[in-house]
Amino acid sequence: MYKHLLVATDGSKLSMKAVTQAIGLAQALGAKLTAFYAAPDYPLPMYADGVVYEPVSKKEYSALMAKEAQKVLDAVASKAQAGGVECATVHSIAAAPWEAIIAAAKKAKCDAIVMASHGRRGVSALLLGSETQKVLTHSALPVIVVRSHGPRSRAGEARAPARHRVPGTTYTRSEPVRAGRSGPAAPPVGREEPLRRPVAPGGPAAAAVGYNARLSKKNSIMRASRSYLVTLKEAPAEADVASQKLMLRAGMIKKVSSGIYSWLPLGLITLRKVERIVREEMNRAGALECYLPHVVPAELWQETGRWDKFGPQLLRMRDRHERDFLFGPTHEEPITDIVRKDIRSYRQLPVNLYQIQVKFRDEIRPRFGVMRGREFLMKDAYSFDADRDGLMRSYRAMYEAYERIFTRLGLKYRAVDADTGAIGGFASHEFQVLADAGEDAIAWCPGSEYAANVEQAEAVAPGAPRASPAEAMRKVPTPTQTTCEEVTALLGLPLARSVKCLLVWANERVHVLLVRGDHMGNEVKIGKLPGLGPWRWATEAEIVAAFGCRPGFLGPVGMPADLPLIADRAVAAMSDFVCGANEAGFHLAGVNFGRDCREPDAVADLRNVVAGDPSPDGRGTLEIVRGIEVGHVFALGTRYSQDMGATYLDAQGQSHLMEMGCYGIGVTRVVAAAIEQNHDERGIVWPEAMAPYAVAIAPIGYERSESVRALADRLHEELAALGVDVLLDDRGERPGVMFADLELIGVPHRITIGERGLKDGQVEYLARRDTRPTPVPVDGIVGFLRGKLA
Repeated sequence: MYKHLLVATDGSKLSMKAVTQAIGLAQALGAKLTAFYAAPDYPLPMYADGVVYEPVSKKEYSALMAKEAQKVLDAVASKAQAGGVECATVHSIAAAPWEAIIAAAKKAKCDAIVMASHGRRGVSALLLGSETQKVLTHSALPVIVVRSHGPRSRAGEARAPARHRVPGTTYTRSEPVRAGRSGPAAPPVGREEPLRRPVAPGGPAAAAVGYNARLSKKNSIMRASRSYLVTLKEAPAEADVASQKLMLRAGMIKKVSSGIYSWLPLGLITLRKVERIVREEMNRAGALECYLPHVVPAELWQETGRWDKFGPQLLRMRDRHERDFLFGPTHEEPITDIVRKDIRSYRQLPVNLYQIQVKFRDEIRPRFGVMRGREFLMKDAYSFDADRDGLMRSYRAMYEAYERIFTRLGLKYRAVDADTGAIGGFASHEFQVLADAGEDAIAWCPGSEYAANVEQAEAVAPGAPRASPAEAMRKVPTPTQTTCEEVTALLGLPLARSVKCLLVWANERVHVLLVRGDHMGNEVKIGKLPGLGPWRWATEAEIVAAFGCRPGFLGPVGMPADLPLIADRAVAAMSDFVCGANEAGFHLAGVNFGRDCREPDAVADLRNVVAGDPSPDGRGTLEIVRGIEVGHVFALGTRYSQDMGATYLDAQGQSHLMEMGCYGIGVTRVVAAAIEQNHDERGIVWPEAMAPYAVAIAPIGYERSESVRALADRLHEELAALGVDVLLDDRGERPGVMFADLELIGVPHRITIGERGLKDGQVEYLARRDTRPTPVPVDGIVGFLRGKLA
């Protein structure tokens, strides 16, 4: 009989229950124990003291594991002593390969190995599950596998899934026991063992360890009866776009207030998957994660002037001491404040810090669910470099990281040139997910790589020179016609023959901007006109005071000579055009620059591009598509370092401003954008990287048929053991209801199990976009799914 046992555990709290049973076994055998604590040698979250710890480095991880190891080993020794069992030695290593476990047993001169875990869920399954099988296969010593719980059969007897059954193993309700290659089998702990606690059918809920995206590349296993699966047949009337409707119907989110939503379990799983991919690629690009405060003192924003400039989107507040604070919509100021205090030398550069954090912007019209909410989850990163070349290397690294992120997420996107806006800087790219519901218009050239937001896309000047006048100017009565569309319709001319005036107020006077009647003025481009400075649209009173005529009948003929006149490139090339006569009820036709009115003071790009315009790169024509902005990268330069005094000393001791970049991804918006791009009349069609569950098992008659239930349970466990996100719909719903829910939440792969198919040895497979199921032999279903998921 065994006199010295090695008990190997991963040290999680649930595994300690199995260790307790192992001690009971040693007590029954009169054996002593050597405790062996095993842990991975790479950073993974661990569950301890009711908390999931997420180490960010090997150094931190090693320190944490050493601390937890001592707790576990002390606990084993204490429990053994309390049970009257001698705990001879304790060992701890930073890895859990089967060779190390066997070697430790031999070193301690043990005559049996006890593999203690809490079943096939969570940390224990990851750390020791696969190692157990290898120890069973390769150990020359007898191996006893002890679990704190296991699935029960319908009658309540102990049962182990086929994948865990090993020839020569005896299974009890609490644990399986196997005889070694020599020697008798160890006696199982009986069902009356006082150290064993009964569990509910199916074992404890997976939430005992807690979902964590970094625990595995896949989510934990789940049964629909234990999930928070609350679906709606119809979306609330307030929902505007497909993503909002489907997220509400699928039970992913719940509205709390205007632009503020709660994320329910199903939605949070997807959100965390996006977050995980973002974090992995940021780390891969060399960025370091940190966490900045939500609430920021006003003085930091006052340093850069954004306290006044940012506008009503900024949520301001005061504390009990009447000091001003804000809820951060972005964190350029706090991160610059940190770096300016810590970085002194060029040797400390470059550095890139990022965070994934909740932001708040008080949108005047929050809409489209989480796509334009007031509260949102964002990844924002900030780079600091010694010079412009270094900044552009950091910028490119982030640009490429974003490409990898959105490619891994399975999204169709374009990186487009964009305006820097309120953030500032000299270079910017937006990452746009292509979708009909997108708020942004994107100009792109199918024949080249050119793509830009219409706010930024250059409208190329016409290649042909201005034609000579061919018509005499004439005055046309237009008593009720005040728009270019109405006037050209009256005259029977194309809209492109008309010119409209845009009146802006800047530098204490009205400026006249001319654009073609079928074009739209571009506010971003107008704001960049040399010498214009801060501007706004002129009021009707200011227009009447300058022209002596109300809007709707304005034009360049006879306009006051002291008003600046700026023409769009397309207008500057026009002749014989139609415009207002600066007299109510009249327009002019056949107007030409030089002959009938003065030449423009300046010619500039003032308009949005339209489909069919030449591509700025000269390699084709532009098309316009809609997009949803999910990421933005900015080369800020010294915009913030200058305002906040963020400097460093070079090798000669000279002081220089740091060159900064900032890089954002709207994590919550990514989820909504993916749905906008991937849905049909039945519901969401997730890209596999974002799906809350990769596979759904739909058993027909789960509660009535023993064969259906047995196969569904076995398949559920086998897929989970392979690391597949699998949802077993064990609610006992009618097939129509079950299928509708699974299609609504967008599970990419579905296996339907029914008695009729089982009689032929088959189940049905249906991909989310398929219209017809595919029969698959029962024996080959796991391999079939592995091929689909590869």
